[in-house]
Amino acid sequence: MKLFSSLFGKKDAGDSGKERKPVVIVSGLPRSGTSMMMKMLEAGGASLVIDGIRTADEDNPKGYYEFERVKQLDKGDVAWVAGARGKAVKVISALLEHLPPEYEYQVLFMNRKMPEVLASQRKMLERRGEKSEISDEKLAELLARHVQQVKTWLARQPNFEMLDLDYNAMLVDPEPWAAKVNVFLGGSLDVRAMVQVVDPNLYRNRTEGK
Repeated sequence: MKLFSSLFGKKDAGDSGKERKPVVIVSGLPRSGTSMMMKMLEAGGASLVIDGIRTADEDNPKGYYEFERVKQLDKGDVAWVAGARGKAVKVISALLEHLPPEYEYQVLFMNRKMPEVLASQRKMLERRGEKSEISDEKLAELLARHVQQVKTWLARQPNFEMLDLDYNAMLVDPEPWAAKVNVFLGGSLDVRAMVQVVDPNLYRNRTEGK
């Protein structure tokens, strides 16, 4: 993995170009396929902003691909964003509005069937010995409204571009989606390597047959 620490190494001849590049944001609801997309970007040749603090576990056997400081965006910790230009970082949808407005962003927004998002979140809570106090019906309503509000906000921001991605469709036929991501991000990624990352065996939280 290309870790965030690489951002602070010696400058190279390409640094001036990186200064002009947008930050690539992988976003969506928690448990919507954002980790898979980060792994696809890594395989495709993108540099990532990650720290490896949150390691792989039963809920995410191939890793979370997170950068802990992202969780402090709403508390004003934005200094790291300048160094993330030209790289990809995972930011959940609820924190997008806290990204500093002076930079350009390309957002890959992961969408997953809501019952599966809820089932996956519920399983994670159960493993932690926790329980949601909100019914699935109410939570689904709140999350759907949140996603719509976030996308409406993104569409109004002059410094944000967004590409909607369908996690469920990607698992069935990843190649056209990887190609879309590649075109959106400038065409320099290895699409074939990205496709090889997609693992339907990890698609454990289907609602059918439960």
